[in-house]
Parts: sequence; structure tokens; C-alpha cells
Amino acid sequence: MKRLAFTSVCIIIATVLSATLAAVTFTVHAPKQVTQGNKFQITYELRDAEGSNFVAPEVDGSTKVYGPALSTSYSSSWVNGKTSSSSSQEYSMIYKADTPGTYKVGSASIMVNGQKFTTKPFSFEILPGGQKADNSRQSSATSYSNPMTQSADKKVSGNDIFVRIQMSKQHIYEQEAVVCTIRLYTKYQISQFMATLQPSFDGFLIEELPQSPNLNSVESYNGQNYMVADLKKCILYPQQSGKLTITSGNYDVTVVQYDTYRSLFGTLSQPVEKKLQVKSNSATVVIDPLPEPKPASFNGAVGNFTISSSVTPAELKTYAAATYALSIKGTGNLKYIKGPAIEFPKQFDVYDPQNTVKASPSGGNMTGAVTVNYTFIPQFAGKFHLDPAVFTYFNPATKSYVTLKTEPYDLSVAKGAGAPTSHYTQQSADIRHIYKREMALSRTQHYSVANASYWLWYIIPALLFAALLVFYRKQLRERADVARMKTKRASKVAQKRLKKARAFMLKNDSAAFYSETLSAIWGYMSDKLRIPVSELSRDNIISELQNYGVGEDLTERVNGILDKCEFAQYAPELSRNNLSEVFAEAASLISDLEKVNKKI
Repeated sequence: MKRLAFTSVCIIIATVLSATLAAVTFTVHAPKQVTQGNKFQITYELRDAEGSNFVAPEVDGSTKVYGPALSTSYSSSWVNGKTSSSSSQEYSMIYKADTPGTYKVGSASIMVNGQKFTTKPFSFEILPGGQKADNSRQSSATSYSNPMTQSADKKVSGNDIFVRIQMSKQHIYEQEAVVCTIRLYTKYQISQFMATLQPSFDGFLIEELPQSPNLNSVESYNGQNYMVADLKKCILYPQQSGKLTITSGNYDVTVVQYDTYRSLFGTLSQPVEKKLQVKSNSATVVIDPLPEPKPASFNGAVGNFTISSSVTPAELKTYAAATYALSIKGTGNLKYIKGPAIEFPKQFDVYDPQNTVKASPSGGNMTGAVTVNYTFIPQFAGKFHLDPAVFTYFNPATKSYVTLKTEPYDLSVAKGAGAPTSHYTQQSADIRHIYKREMALSRTQHYSVANASYWLWYIIPALLFAALLVFYRKQLRERADVARMKTKRASKVAQKRLKKARAFMLKNDSAAFYSETLSAIWGYMSDKLRIPVSELSRDNIISELQNYGVGEDLTERVNGILDKCEFAQYAPELSRNNLSEVFAEAASLISDLEKVNKKI
């Protein structure tokens, strides 16, 4: 009896599982013809399931330039008391057609609940350069619709206009670059576009890429052609491991349709605007932690780098400034690299290193160089040895740490004009000549112990020493508390950044102005509220401000200035902010936060 019951349960489970998998579809969308030298897109779509271990086939005659980029979507409807829903995962890949000919592409595969799904093989043709690809053999749904043929009585569906968030990679390491693209797809002309809720990038450091969101190109997606515009494109550097999600954004869009009517002058068309609300998908990336154990010389550099060093001038002299320059070149998180610690001889005065970054986007990452200048001043003549600088980075391609060393230096310092600084001054210890003349000795005897001044010479220095000791220990405790020191310096750091923003404002460089203003506000909130960069978000900021007793008006002002700056970065052509007013508002906000009664 028990065996019969167990068998029945297994049959029911198998029946439910098979019914679920039967509704799952895995299809491919690709053009029939492309022209040599042009780019084209192949999209693999998994509907009504969540898949993993996606494997794409090789595409001969072409070079892959992007992908696979994963996007997910979900929709639900309620009709006559019944609820229905659907979901899809799309893996998009972009190729460049290289060699003319007809090519057959094999099957792609993906795993769903332990079962393998594959697409059907397909063929496509690459035409010689100069010939126009003819895709008329595809269904009429695949041809792009001329906006002039879109009548005003036609319903605009989610398949006609939508926004997609695409990630260049789905599985990366901490600090490894990933490109995020927010792209608008539309079959209609657009007269107005406004972001009401922007996607959030919590857990990432963002490097904005310059964009001109113009609908000046056509892209084939799911077998249909759309006018597309990249609303936002940025390089993201994850600051923590785990699964991080780029949340969806909301947009108010006004599309243009046309009413056509006959007149004495023929058929005329009149534009009609229709307001819509569009919501993008969300995108998820899995972040792996960097392998343990981490080398002691590792400071967070991730990518692929080389290093070199130099000492200038060639002839060193005492009391004259010299520079030890370390150059780190390559591709990776260049703007966030810290220079290695250099052990200089104790006879050198050494100043804080200065970083100079020259980097630009290249292939979905930042490529360039970081120069770290260590300024030092020799205080004594002689020969000195400078050990090699040790720099370690993590290479995601090889999944390993790489340690680089510069050459050592044997420095020869000649005598120069000047004198050592006070803490190097040595007192002469020679024995002086005997005094041979008569000495005027007095027979009068005085007992100094009986004088009050005698004791004051001991008491006053002792009190001063005790006060200095208490002050010194207090300073040590404060400097050991890194978070508290950041809190104390938060306003000064923010003011320096605002000073840079003001310089960009005077140059009328709005993009750089808003970027620097946002850095000032986010950095101030992180330092002042002691929120790590990896946990910095609006919700955390508002929560901490409320905990410290900040009023609702200041909280709203924080939200307001962030909205203005982020929107201006997101869609600068639609922003109507006055730069001087935004600058004054940011400076006033930081000043008012510093005046909050309860100490932050």
C-alpha cells in the first residue's frame, strides 16, 4: 500500500513538471541576410522559465563584438477574474560580418530545472560589400514600420516601445568591469522623454560613458526592426560579492501618431501625440569574491597591468627635491588604484604620493595609465639603496594574482647648499678647551631648595609634559578611529569637490559639473554618516539622517539635489537646471547639515 502511494505521488510530480516544461520555449531570432562589414544581432529567447548555463554556438564568417547580454522581462494580466502571466530571458549577441558566403549556425543550449533545451539550427547569408541585404522573405512583423503609417487609432503596445537594461557580462569578480547599457526601442517618433524613476546601481562604482541619445539607428530585435537610442551607458565596478541587481526605471514617453484625411489638396497627415508610461526590465549580475588568501601587496587593482619606475633628477643633491615616479599602465579599475608603499631611506624627507590618472573607455573597460609621484628630499650626502616597488593585481582572465616588481636603485647623493631640517640637526659633542684665566668665585652660599622658583622649574615642566601627553594620546585615539576622522573631514572634502564643480560651472561644462557635484554629495554622505561605499544608497542615507534627528525638510532637499544632478546626467538635453542655482543649493545643503543640533 505504501509503495502504491509513493508511486502515485511520483506520477503526479512528474505530470506537473512535464506540463510546466511543455510550456517552455527556447527560440532564436536572426536575420536572413547581412552585408559584409555591417553589424547584426542574434537573440536567443527563453520564455516562461528561468534558465542557466547558456551556451551559444560559433558563428562562422563573423566576429563577435558584444555579448551575450542577458535581459529579463515579466508581464501579467487580469481579465474576467482570471490572472495570466509570462516571462522571458533574452541573450543578445552582436557580430560583425566579415567573409561573404552562406553559413549554417548550430544549436544553442540552456538548462531549465535539470533539463536541456536547444534551438533549431539556422542559416544566413553574408553578401559582398555594396550589396543591400534583402530580408523581405521574413514575415511582415520583422520589417520596421514607417511612423507616417501609424494611425492615431492604433494601440501602442509594449512590443512597440520599451526600454531594455543590458549587461555585457553575467558573472564577474569584485572590481571587474561590466558594461551596462540602457537602450530605448521604438517604432514611433518620440516628441518627449522623461525619466520619472531612474535605475539604481547600488553596490557599484560608476564610470559614465558619453552618450548622445538620438534615434538615429535601427536594430533588429525578436525579428522586428526598431529605432534605438542608448539612454545611458556606463562601466560598473562592483564593490561587493553576491548577486547585485540593477533595478528597473520608469519613464514618461510621448509618441507621435498621425491622423490622415482627404482634402481638396490630396491626403494630408496631422500628428497626434499620445502619452505613455514605460518601465524597463531589471538586470542581475553574479559577483564572485576575490580568491583568498590575498597577497599582502594587493591594494584592490583588478585588470591587466604593467609597471615601470624612474628617479629624477639623475644627479641628486642634499636639500633638493627629487621624484620617484611609478607608472602603472593597462586596462582595469585604473581610477581606483592605490600606489604601493615605498620604503625610503630614513635620511630622506618623504611627502605624500600624488596620483595622476589618464584613462579612457576601451572595449568595455578603462585603458590608460596611473602615475604615482613620490617626492623626497635627501638630508645627507652618501650612497643609499632603494628597494624595488611591489605591485600586485588580480587578473580576471587567468583568475589569479600577478605580482610585479620594479628595478632597485642605488642612489648617490652629493652635498648641496643648505642644512638639514630640525629633526636631523646634530649637536656637536667635542670637548672644549680648559678655561685658564682666574675665576671670580663667591663665598656666599644660597640654598636654592628654599626658593619657590626652584620648585617651579620642576612643577611647570611636569605639568606641561602631562598636558602634552594627554593631548598626544587623544590625537592617537582619534587618528586610529578612521571612521571618525572621515566624519570630521567630510565637510572639507566636500568643499574641495564643490570647488572643482564651480570651476566646471564657470566653463559651462555641465556634464563635468554634475558629475563632480554628485561625487561631492555622495562622498559627503558616506563620510559624514559613516556608510561604506558598498552600502551607499538613498534608503540608507535617509534612514541614517532620521536616526541622527535630521528634519524632513533637509531629507527632502537631499533627495531633490540628487534627483536634479542624476537626471541632468541621465538626460542632459532635457534638463533645464541653472548650474549656479544647483551649485548654491548643494553648498547650502552641506552647510545646513553641518548645523544640525544633534552632532552627526
